[in-house]
Amino acid sequence: MRLVLIRHTSVAVPRGVCYGQTDVPLAASFAEEAATVKEGLADYTFDRVYCSPLSRCVRLAEYCGYPDAVRDDRLKEICFGDWEMRAYDDIQGPELQRWFDDYINVAPPGGESVIDQQRRFLDFIRDLRHDFSGITYPAMDRVPSTPPETPAIALFTHGGILINALVALAGRTFQDVYADIPPYGSIIDLRI
Repeated sequence: MRLVLIRHTSVAVPRGVCYGQTDVPLAASFAEEAATVKEGLADYTFDRVYCSPLSRCVRLAEYCGYPDAVRDDRLKEICFGDWEMRAYDDIQGPELQRWFDDYINVAPPGGESVIDQQRRFLDFIRDLRHDFSGITYPAMDRVPSTPPETPAIALFTHGGILINALVALAGRTFQDVYADIPPYGSIIDLRI
């Protein structure tokens, strides 16, 4: 299966604010950024298109020509719980230091950890694999000269999901990916 992950474009949120699952507005540069993403997807043909239900992903999917993309909550950004829409500098207490020390496994109060997000993403992938495992090809008397086409799936989603996909499906490490987080508007093409 070919999995093409597309990160939403820039948001109109000040740097240093936790905005995970909050439905925030897009930056004024949306049309320009979205046009670049659409151009990057021009050579793709998808068997199915999914997106996070948050408007920053829905708008990009629609702009790129996929208004009927299937919304799936498992493709949402990480949930920051009580910290949603708060600046890191305004968060007090020992929970912040515990989270900074091990954000992979520790969740903010009322939120989820990176591993929690990875679990729901992998649940989505298991369902996707199940949905496509029943694909059958016409009976053939001989082996075809070219193999049957691999299903191509698009996911309009968030940075956290891209990070988890690269770790869980492409063999990267969290340390490696967090050192080079895919920017807004990234298109990542994986074979799984």
